[in-house]
Amino acid sequence: MQRAEDLLASVFGFAGFRPGQAEIVEAVKNGDNVLAIMPTGGGKSLCFQLPALLQDGVTVVISPLIALMRDQVRALKEAGVEAGALTSGNTEEETEDVFTALDERRLKLLYMAPERLASGGTLTLLRRAGVTAIAVDEAHCVSQWGHDFRPDYLRIGELRRALNVPLAAFTATADEETRAEIITRLFDGIAPSTFLRGFDRPNIHLAFEVKDQPRRQILDFAAARRGQSGIVYCATRAKTETLAGALREAGHVSCHYHGGMDAEDRRVVEARFQREDGLIVTATVAFGMGIDKPDIRWVAHADLPKSIEAYYQEIGRAGRDGAPAETLTLYGPDDIRLRRTQVDEGLAPADRKSADHTRLNALLGLAEATACRRQKLLAYFGETSSACGTCDLCDCAPDVFDGTEAVRKALSAILRTGESFGAGHLIDILLGNATDKVVARGHQDLPTFGVGKDLTRSQWQAVFRQMMGHDLIRPDAERYGAFRMTDAARPILRDEARITLRQDTIRKAVAKPRVRSLVSEDDAPLLSALKAKRRALAEAARVPAYVIFPDRTLIEMAEKRPGTLDEMMQISGIGAKKLEKYGSQFLEVITGADEPVHPARRKLAGQPAGTVFDRLLVAQAELARGYDGTGKHLTCTSSTLRKLAETRPRTLSEMGKIGGLGDQKIERFGQAFLDILTDV
Repeated sequence: MQRAEDLLASVFGFAGFRPGQAEIVEAVKNGDNVLAIMPTGGGKSLCFQLPALLQDGVTVVISPLIALMRDQVRALKEAGVEAGALTSGNTEEETEDVFTALDERRLKLLYMAPERLASGGTLTLLRRAGVTAIAVDEAHCVSQWGHDFRPDYLRIGELRRALNVPLAAFTATADEETRAEIITRLFDGIAPSTFLRGFDRPNIHLAFEVKDQPRRQILDFAAARRGQSGIVYCATRAKTETLAGALREAGHVSCHYHGGMDAEDRRVVEARFQREDGLIVTATVAFGMGIDKPDIRWVAHADLPKSIEAYYQEIGRAGRDGAPAETLTLYGPDDIRLRRTQVDEGLAPADRKSADHTRLNALLGLAEATACRRQKLLAYFGETSSACGTCDLCDCAPDVFDGTEAVRKALSAILRTGESFGAGHLIDILLGNATDKVVARGHQDLPTFGVGKDLTRSQWQAVFRQMMGHDLIRPDAERYGAFRMTDAARPILRDEARITLRQDTIRKAVAKPRVRSLVSEDDAPLLSALKAKRRALAEAARVPAYVIFPDRTLIEMAEKRPGTLDEMMQISGIGAKKLEKYGSQFLEVITGADEPVHPARRKLAGQPAGTVFDRLLVAQAELARGYDGTGKHLTCTSSTLRKLAETRPRTLSEMGKIGGLGDQKIERFGQAFLDILTDV
């Protein structure tokens, strides 16, 4: 693995692998079939990009969205890696450049969308290109009943067989059922080397709130994070537009995104979000999977997501750089009713609907949790953990009560009215309100009439909402949303089980998550200056800012304040190519220095030869006019000094073979240089 670690440092600028990466890189490099489930932001891309540099031939990468592919190709090129993408968004020139690189056997990574596999010429192209491995990003898209199913992903298994090459599949979200489907469809049911690297994202703060003036809740959340990039997910296209307008009226830079927009308008929003700091996008779930932006500081849901997997994937778009990020999910009884109805009225078979209800139950259980949310979220994915201390329920423990009696009263009202009514009518019965509707049906004569006067209407609304959340009752789509009891409620109705509920959560939380600064107050001005330099370079190159350097790298620069290129090479995320291209410009921001560094010296930054070069330069300056200071002024070129530092000749004879060193210079500097070269 030594060569892998060398490339990790020199190309990608990382001092070491993240937990779990080394084993996956080794397996992919060795040509194993691999399935890797890693958290978003956990470094999945590196696990197929690095092996591609270690292997002969081309690695073809199947990725679901054009924006994601283009970003990764640009980032690889900035790092000095030969990569290209064949997408419908390419210009003719871009496509021609890719074909030329393939013909010249220069390309190491070729990205393409799964839809291209339907083309008859694709297999011929890949065979001619010398493809030796396949990598599949977002592999859960192969699951026919998953929330991101892409039909053309079903062609990937056939491609693997036709090319007879190893395949590595990567995803951040795949439960046991989805993993089994991936193995069946991509690996013909033969289990590959599987790596499950945990689902915890400890840098992401989790929070849920019951809807109470939801627009105001979103605006307040955004106001506390003004100037930070964020996404607000909405259930409808119309809401994305109205909420974006409300955010703009509140002084935020905001735009909307949904599948009903023109393709060009969507591309404009994607490009703005990638390049602008502090932009808020209100969007349907169509937005985000292809956005490889590492510095999204928060994600809010204005409506309840479709499932716990969808929730996990959507909040996972925040904090991919490892810095603190925050989330807020709003929900209410109407959300629960909508999601239940969507499942019941869908076209899936009965067993699939049952599984979808189970997934929704897991999300509702997370929303109505009474203790650490992270524990509950990780438990769904089969992981155990202690209380995290970084979720809203750990910040402020909720008020709870024994809700068994209240739930039994509500269930009795549901059953005695023939499971034919919704919450409003049932609450009137429990409160003893003889409305026209209650009297017309004779419900004032029921034993449950008036038995719930110990609670207010809003408290009963909270009880019914939590009963839906615990899957004790479900709205029946065929009976206009009337509640029907589930089997899970029967033990409570028979007094064989008890249930704990939260006090009415339609109130302001006692403690809001603290908005955390990325750097100390002392380092903040320098970080702002570094971001300004990055943005100027990104705009000039027409690439997203994080392609130049991610926030994480700029933060480390601001904190460590490197004073030389050698010190800058030690900053995470700075490889040799980027140091050569951008190092001096960022160093100037940090130190205020304007003395240019010769390219020959810049190429040695962070290497032992760089120190040797500096010592040779000092010795040369001392002897430029000879030992007595009266001789003819002589110097060697920086390129010559670099060759000496790299090759380290051990004798004057060997030194004479270095270009640029004539007899005069060897006589003047030879022995002094040898003393330095033989001292290391």
